[in-house]
Amino acid sequence: MDDPPDWIGEFTLSPGQFAEHLEAIADSGRTPITAARLLDGGPDLPARPVLITFDDGFADLPGPTAEAVAGRGMTATAYLTTGAIGGSAGTSKNSSLLPPAPMMKLDEAARLEQDFGFEVGSHTVTHAQLDTLTAGEIKHELTESKAVLEDALGHALDTLAYPHGYNDARVRRIAAAVGYTSGMAVRHALSHLTDEPYRIARLIVRRTHTAADVHDWMAGEGARQAPYRDGLKTVGWRYYRRARRMLHGPEFAG
Repeated sequence: MDDPPDWIGEFTLSPGQFAEHLEAIADSGRTPITAARLLDGGPDLPARPVLITFDDGFADLPGPTAEAVAGRGMTATAYLTTGAIGGSAGTSKNSSLLPPAPMMKLDEAARLEQDFGFEVGSHTVTHAQLDTLTAGEIKHELTESKAVLEDALGHALDTLAYPHGYNDARVRRIAAAVGYTSGMAVRHALSHLTDEPYRIARLIVRRTHTAADVHDWMAGEGARQAPYRDGLKTVGWRYYRRARRMLHGPEFAG
């Protein structure tokens, strides 16, 4: 959108910027695929795959955003925060930690698959910082969102994205135990077939990124490549956030 809420503005593109980014992907010769197809691998995997992913479930997703992607013969994976998209189209309900923003509705999730050929995955219930929660809270976030989306879609779902990429070994173990086959992190890095399936690296698209940046990424340039170990800053930031959670309770991952 052209005029996003301030809290998400850094990660929002105008329609014109978004079109330029998609054209850069199309011109690269890469083949957009879903997360499930990436994890399946095998001989049918295209030689130069790319994943386009959307988190949260903003109102534009099952409309102009998906139309722009599908209209270019591309697919994508949408990770939906079930507490933020509750209710039916035309109603208002938000039981998540996400700040106010126009959101899609749960009954529109099936349209992403049926009308646009997207894959739908889980982005938890409340968008909390998973690596600061108790094991029971993590399990609830992952199982409840999975069950709600499976009921809405009418089939099993096994792909997950951690809110803001926050995860640790415990979060990844629980994700595997409750039936997910992959977990999308962030890391602002290029992924690789040797990447860890439960913290697949993704590139963060900010409003300051240009089509030239996307062109570089499609060429395997302009960012480091996963997998790699968490640095001291990442570990220190995790412990700080855990201390805040003890004082303030679960907080928005953003």
